[in-house]
Amino acid sequence: MPELDANDDILIQHYSLKHRTIAWISSHLFDHITYTVQHGLLKGMKRRGGLGWLPASLTSSEVTAEERFWHDLDLRGKTVYDIGAFHGLLTLFFAGRAKSVVSFEPNSRNRARLLENLRLNKIQNVQVRDRGVGSQRESRQMASVALTPGGASIDERAIESFAKSGAATVTEDVSIVTLDEEIPEQNLPRPDFIKIDTEGWELEALRGARNTLLTCSPALFLEMHGSTMGEKKRKVSEIVNFLRESGYRQIVHVESGEMIHPENSGIAARGHLYCSGK
Repeated sequence: MPELDANDDILIQHYSLKHRTIAWISSHLFDHITYTVQHGLLKGMKRRGGLGWLPASLTSSEVTAEERFWHDLDLRGKTVYDIGAFHGLLTLFFAGRAKSVVSFEPNSRNRARLLENLRLNKIQNVQVRDRGVGSQRESRQMASVALTPGGASIDERAIESFAKSGAATVTEDVSIVTLDEEIPEQNLPRPDFIKIDTEGWELEALRGARNTLLTCSPALFLEMHGSTMGEKKRKVSEIVNFLRESGYRQIVHVESGEMIHPENSGIAARGHLYCSGK
C-alpha cells in the first residue's frame, strides 16, 4: 500500500462552485440545443447538451495530457469497449477512428443522450448496452448529483459522499453484468481496447473481465476515482496489483508518462492509467 499523509482522509471536492455554475447554465439553458462542437476531440461533430458550442477562445486553451493521449492513439481496425460512456463523448470519438465500438451505459438519462448524439452524427458502428459492468451479475442502485450526471456511480462510498454534500441526487436501479459473461452470451466482438471510467467501480469491472484480459489481452485505459485521496491511493494500488497478476507489465501514468509498479502506484491516484496489450 502507498504511504498516506495527513490530508489523505479529507473528502475531495470533485465539483467546484464554478463547475456547478457551468453545469446549471448548461442543463437549464442549453440542454436541448443541437450544435456543432467548436473545439476538442469532437470538433466538427454534432452534439446536444454541454457547452461545446462555445469557441475555444472562451474556454481553456490548454491541451491536457489525456487529450494528447487520445489524439495519438491508433485505433484503426480495432474494436473498442467504452465502459461508462456517459453522453458518448468518447464513444463518438472512438467511432470515427475504430472499426467498431461497444458502449456500456446503465444510467437511463445518460444513455438517452448517448443514443441521441449517435443519431445526430448518423453513426452506425456503435452498439449500446444498457448495463453496468462489475465483478458479478446483480442489480444495484445508481446515484448521481442532479446537476452532474457524469458522476453517476454505484460505488457505496461515492453515493455516501453525494448524500453528505447536501446536493439534490437522482437514483435508479441498474443491471450489472460481467464482461466475461456478456461477451459470449451476447456474441459481442473481442475487445482490442477497453476504456473504463465507472466512478470508483473500475476494479470491479476488471475483476469481472479476468478471463477476457487473459484471452484477448486488450489495451486498457482507466480513470482513478475515490472520495478521498487516501481512497484513491488504495484503489490504484489494488488495480495495479490486479493488472500485474493478469499479466500486464507496461502500465503508464498518462499525465506524467511514468511507468507504474506497486511501489510507486500512488503517483497515479491523480489521473489515468494506460496499459498496452500484453
